[in-house]
Amino acid sequence: MLFFDKKVLVGVTGGIAAYKAALLVRELKKESAQVRVVMTDAATKFVAPLTFETLCENPVLLNLFPKEGGLRTAHIDWARWPDIIIICPATANTIGKIAAGIADNALTTTIMATTRAVVFCPAMNKAMYANPIFQGNVAKLEKNGYTFVAPGKGELACGEEGWGRLAEIDEILFAAKKILSPRRDLKNKRVLVTAGPTEEPLDPVRFITNRSSGKMGFALAEAASLRGAEVTLVSGPTNLVASPGIKLVKVRTANEMSEAVFANLGENDVLLMAAAVSDFRPKKISEQKLKKTDAKEILELERTADVLAEAACRKGARIHVGFSVETENEIENSMLKLRNKGLDFIVLNNPLQEGAGFAVDTNRVTILDASGAIEKLPLMSKAEVSDRILDRVGLLL
Repeated sequence: MLFFDKKVLVGVTGGIAAYKAALLVRELKKESAQVRVVMTDAATKFVAPLTFETLCENPVLLNLFPKEGGLRTAHIDWARWPDIIIICPATANTIGKIAAGIADNALTTTIMATTRAVVFCPAMNKAMYANPIFQGNVAKLEKNGYTFVAPGKGELACGEEGWGRLAEIDEILFAAKKILSPRRDLKNKRVLVTAGPTEEPLDPVRFITNRSSGKMGFALAEAASLRGAEVTLVSGPTNLVASPGIKLVKVRTANEMSEAVFANLGENDVLLMAAAVSDFRPKKISEQKLKKTDAKEILELERTADVLAEAACRKGARIHVGFSVETENEIENSMLKLRNKGLDFIVLNNPLQEGAGFAVDTNRVTILDASGAIEKLPLMSKAEVSDRILDRVGLLL
């Protein structure tokens, strides 16, 4: 968790989207961040300071002149305290003040005094957002190293439709994670990740699948993106949402997975094959729903395409990483798969072990490489497993 024990200062300004800042603070706290909030006077007209004090478990900074006995240089202390500052929402007024070097309240003065990374999350009416003066202020601040999370397009508080809607909370969190990420070793590299199960239809309503949730593949894709890679994620059916900036290709069957992989493979430096691709599919697909009276006792199956085996023929200098789910003779079976499919290394897990099953946020894996080396990792989050895998990829690159 990149926010673990990180200090995050959230600046809240006076826009209707101020209530969403409470959601941001809540998510940061859930990810174990230390959070403080500084509000402009206008922001307090939309959300009470007590809301943020309750959520972040810290006093809220409201003005430059604390009550008697308070810290006289609060803006300096607050400017030095965080690892990152997120202004959410950021109004045109506050962005314009900071671009002009105006420091006339607790927030703008803190920004003027800080040397930490600052992330602006604009939210406003579509005409205000399109105003050339505002856009010039954004360009000026970006040129000076500030980060912006662009607003989305949708229904605005005024009832109009257009650009200016505050970015989604997960987009804001991801932008902050990118800044806080300690590694950028995959910058200028392209990584292709597969995730999730495939579904092989039997009739219009039934299909064969497996228990894969896609969490390991999605965690790998996010971790690679945070380390600077350009990521393409080919995913079977899941309920997961890909991180912003990741190219998501949705597929259903093993054949569709194969087609998507080979359509993207040539332009990538790394293939991380975390998907649980079905080994078999029904030999015949019924065009109509099978009735109980039509059902056979024996279901005829045929093999699906072996994506990794086919990819081995086109490997070249590309790094190929496979995943192996085994419940017996794990090492022997995984080593055989590694050699037969020309992998650089393979990640083994046994779903019968506690914490290593499907649809959970943890995993317990063993990494085997082409030299025969074996590394058993303890139980850890799938995000941590992803970083251990990408550490190895970085060394190979």
